[in-house]
Amino acid sequence: MGMSSWSEQMTSIMVRRMNTLDIDGVLVVEQQSFTTPWSREGFVNEMNHELSYYLVLVEAGNIIGYAGMWLIVDEAHVTNIAILPEYRGRKLGNKLMTALLEHAKARGATRMTLEVRASNEVAQGLYNKFGFTSQGRRRNYYTDNKEDALIMWCEEL
Repeated sequence: MGMSSWSEQMTSIMVRRMNTLDIDGVLVVEQQSFTTPWSREGFVNEMNHELSYYLVLVEAGNIIGYAGMWLIVDEAHVTNIAILPEYRGRKLGNKLMTALLEHAKARGATRMTLEVRASNEVAQGLYNKFGFTSQGRRRNYYTDNKEDALIMWCEEL
């Protein structure tokens, strides 16, 4: 038996809406992705908030990534996007961003914003592909190392 092709591997990865039963899996992704990860309580609060919308990336029943945003009138604010380290570099961030943008548009958002570490060039490259541009800086935004955040906007969804 040969190895499955790249496209077959990609089709086995699906995106769906996150629910409270997904929090354990999301916490694993969170803890492997960020130096100051969100708590279980943080995700429970997000699941119960009417403005939030979260997606999970699932392969064979396992959560391998997630993304979230808030929808406020006509603006979407990406709260977080993360993929397990061993799955990075496979265009899965594109898959999550596409799904977030589609849902934001469907819910009436006309623009989207997010903050990203000034040093995170990989993430910035992803956001640039989707039409985001840097429009400002939040000084000392990240509590772990006082790194600045770039404020990025996509003005037309």
